[in-house]
Order: sequence, then structure tokens, then C-alpha cells
Amino acid sequence: MTTKNPGNKRWSQHVTDTSNALDLDPGVFTWNDPRQIALSLKHSAEHSQRRKADPFRSAMSMLTFYINRAGRQLPAAQRARLEAAKDELRALFGKPQANG
Repeated sequence: MTTKNPGNKRWSQHVTDTSNALDLDPGVFTWNDPRQIALSLKHSAEHSQRRKADPFRSAMSMLTFYINRAGRQLPAAQRARLEAAKDELRALFGKPQANG
């Protein structure tokens, strides 16, 4: 069993800010246009010299990480935009759309 470290309440923000995968545009996950979010993530992933996976996987992983860590705190409208950004990312990288 692990205990929470009270001095490290924002570890997920730290991961987002200092990820070894991508240099993100400030506030990218708060933008209103799913396509712009996807384009920004794609650009960041393709230009990163530090990512360990292919650009698509790095971009999708960062987006999924943000959605998962935000949890119930993420407003429904923003969650919908971020889920739409996943579809945009798949389209930009020529990947098949998710089922369901």
C-alpha cells in the first residue's frame, strides 16, 4: 500500500509540464477547437527529440494521460472536445477511428 505524499499533490501537472516526450503549447488541453489541439500535439510529437515512442503514440498518450488525470474534475464539454481531438489525431496520422 502506498501513501500519498502531501508535498506532491500536483504530480500529474508536473508530469504534464516536464514530460520526457513532448514540449506542449501552453494551455493546449484547454483550447476549444479539437482539430487545433490535435495539430498542436502532432507538431509537438513530430518535433520532439526526446520521445521514446512513435509520434502518434506519444501524442495520443499525452492526451489520454491528461483526460484520465483530470477525471471528474474535467467539465463534460471539455472532455468531449478532448475526445474529439483523439479522433482528429487519428485522422491526421492516418490511423483508423476507434470502435464504439
